[in-house]
Amino acid sequence: MQTESEVPQLKILVFSDSHRSLIGMYRAIDQHKPHQVIHLGDLEQDIEEVAEHYPQLPFCTVPGNCDGWTTAPLKKQITLDGVSILLSHGHLWGVKGGYSRAIADARACVADILLFGHTHQALCQRLEDGLWMMNPGPSRSSYGLILLEEGSVSCAIHPQD
Repeated sequence: MQTESEVPQLKILVFSDSHRSLIGMYRAIDQHKPHQVIHLGDLEQDIEEVAEHYPQLPFCTVPGNCDGWTTAPLKKQITLDGVSILLSHGHLWGVKGGYSRAIADARACVADILLFGHTHQALCQRLEDGLWMMNPGPSRSSYGLILLEEGSVSCAIHPQD
């Protein structure tokens, strides 16, 4: 029989809109010791610099509207621990004007979690159909934490200290 501390749990930290504010990302990684880090753009060079300090940690990134010309995909769908995650910076979906396009895309992809940034407004909610929607806000003020445990998903926004 497994005790609570032995139950496998996957921790994912989510950052966006870092705009050269790195200290909070370092602090969150050191505090939570995640299994995966996701960065949703603006600025990709920030997360590349952070990733150099944690070579054992996997990082998944998408560029934002301030990342300039790039051949990197502006949208990705990944699967972690059987959970489908759709991520993009958010400008492609026009999230500053509403979330309907982003939600429609996530549903079309049969995603369990929709991640985006761009608005600089933290948001975390579970929709009626079970889709989790998260914008971690700008990394200088907040970040997202996703916990995947035995098929269940929980998402939360954490303020930077």
